[in-house]
Amino acid sequence: MSEQNAINTILVANRGEIACRVIRTAKSLGYRTVAVYSQADAKALHVQAADKAVCIGPAEVGQSYLNMPAILDAVKRSGADAVHPGYGFMSENAEFADACSAAGVTFIGPPVKAIDMMGNKRQAKLAMLDAGVPCIPGYSGSDQSDDTMVREANEIGYPVMIKATAGGGGRGMRIAHSESEMRELIGSARSEAENAFGNGEIILEKAIVEPRHIEIQVFADKHGNCVYLGERDCSIQRRHQKVVEEAPSPFVTPELRKAMGEAAVRTAQACDYVGAGTVEFLVDHERNFYFLEMNTRLQVEHPVTELITDTDLVAWQIKVAAGETLPKNQDEIQLNGHAMEVRLYAEDPRQNFLPQTGDVALWRQADGDGLRCDHMLADGQTVSPHYDPMLAKMIAWGEDRADATRRLKRMLEDSVLFGVENNRHFLAKVIDNNVFKAGGATTAFLPDHFAEDPSMQALNANNEDWALASMILSASNSTQHDSRSNWSSFEHHSGNYKLRQGENIADVTLRSNSRGSTIAGEVVILQAEQDAATVNNLELISIEDNRALFSRDGVQQSCWFTVENSNLYLASDNGDLYFEDISRLPALGADQAGSGQIKAVMDGAIVDIKANVGDSVQKGDLIMVMEAMKMEHPMKADVDGVITSINVQAGDQVKSKQLLAEVQPNEE
Repeated sequence: MSEQNAINTILVANRGEIACRVIRTAKSLGYRTVAVYSQADAKALHVQAADKAVCIGPAEVGQSYLNMPAILDAVKRSGADAVHPGYGFMSENAEFADACSAAGVTFIGPPVKAIDMMGNKRQAKLAMLDAGVPCIPGYSGSDQSDDTMVREANEIGYPVMIKATAGGGGRGMRIAHSESEMRELIGSARSEAENAFGNGEIILEKAIVEPRHIEIQVFADKHGNCVYLGERDCSIQRRHQKVVEEAPSPFVTPELRKAMGEAAVRTAQACDYVGAGTVEFLVDHERNFYFLEMNTRLQVEHPVTELITDTDLVAWQIKVAAGETLPKNQDEIQLNGHAMEVRLYAEDPRQNFLPQTGDVALWRQADGDGLRCDHMLADGQTVSPHYDPMLAKMIAWGEDRADATRRLKRMLEDSVLFGVENNRHFLAKVIDNNVFKAGGATTAFLPDHFAEDPSMQALNANNEDWALASMILSASNSTQHDSRSNWSSFEHHSGNYKLRQGENIADVTLRSNSRGSTIAGEVVILQAEQDAATVNNLELISIEDNRALFSRDGVQQSCWFTVENSNLYLASDNGDLYFEDISRLPALGADQAGSGQIKAVMDGAIVDIKANVGDSVQKGDLIMVMEAMKMEHPMKADVDGVITSINVQAGDQVKSKQLLAEVQPNEE
């Protein structure tokens, strides 16, 4: 190793699970580590994991994790001699990579030339055509006029994909199915791209109908060696962002794997690549593949490749950055078994994947053979609106695809995250879907095969859920301790409870049997106007460490729960339920729909006001737009009426459930 490449201390210019993951490998290799953090992340897991930590600014990413001078200052103050950017934030910023080099710091990533070339989709596509890499028919010219775009789209043939050249994450992306749609969508695509990336340039591509999204992991060193480490299938997506990733792909044949792998290596060589990179392809039904883009960084889904190739890609990154040769040549890279990963998000699939915020009330991950979880979670942690909603990656390895699927499903079902709405239950149902298990999922999987799944519908407690919730609350209250205390049912418990779950309210009467050990429930769901329903043969046996052991019809089982301020989080077979104990409150009815009150859906910022006080509006009219967790959320009137107040203005930071505006409903 040459002196100029010597690495002793690595600063991780990122946050969350990827920062924790990089720190873990760096420490295992004997390096000292430095974390950077915003004021909102002062108590975050990655800060606790590193040897040193430096605050780089307020919560807003532009003043912290995208604040290049602050990060470079942290490098200098901490004595770090290398920077790992993770993914997102500064990871594909050529100016940042160049600044690190200028400061005499090793950038653990590709050269500036590669970042520049692949960061512009138009330039990248032209380079790939020169390199003989198959590309989707389209237009990548410098003439960006609307008339040219429409003419080129007509020649390509509809449907046509409009894409921002500097884009990612689905922003600046539109699909036009006709010339009229094309003219309509060009402007919005440019505008979104300009706002998101500071570059309104676009390209056009033929839209491949229901393709597979297959990507190849490549790795190159400074000595001219370049290899590919198999493929990953990332076909299940929502909003053009990946939900499930697996390796190898159930669709890819050995011949296709070799052809795509060699094309990916040509891609890397065309830009003199160094380090870890991912070449993404779209593959049609006939197994024709087309270059999509190259990500010049470590991918979110890199663990599935690590598990089937028995490698540590972060360790490879550090070694290559330090000037070493690749640890393996192409012949030494063998695929073993099958790995699958899902992304645990703070979002609500039942509300069109609306991002969520909140405090973590309870987090427990299931463990076992072949299971891995890269996460950023801890009890009491706040999930804020300032950053991407991904909280963890849950990964399983198996000897074959069925084995990996089965292990991952159990991992999802046996883990728990209370306090912030998340997609854990949704993910478990996705990988249990017959189309997915048969390997038939394409990018159209969610709308075509999963839109009506119960995990995407409103969640309502059933009679046994109401009864069990009341039993646990009664038992927890009787101990006069928190929900982690031990309790057994050999005591007499009875009483009346009024609980609210979502929009439903139920009166629950508990009573013990003659032995004093079985608690049964009589449940009345007031909102459904149902007759009283008696729940028999349900016995709460014990509660310990947030686990409730109960018997249903003589069959013992357990579930996760936690009690906070007399309210209960309960994991049911259909999803996580939240019960409010309103027994001591005055009689309550359901909240009236169409109240006229417009409240913030989460913490965020108001970006635009679309109406004025005194305006007449109809239900569904757009009143204002707020931004949270990197997404825009339209705030609409829920009644016909007149706007009587607007309590915020553009640029204001708002809290969840804050009253933003009021509409006086029409008298009729």
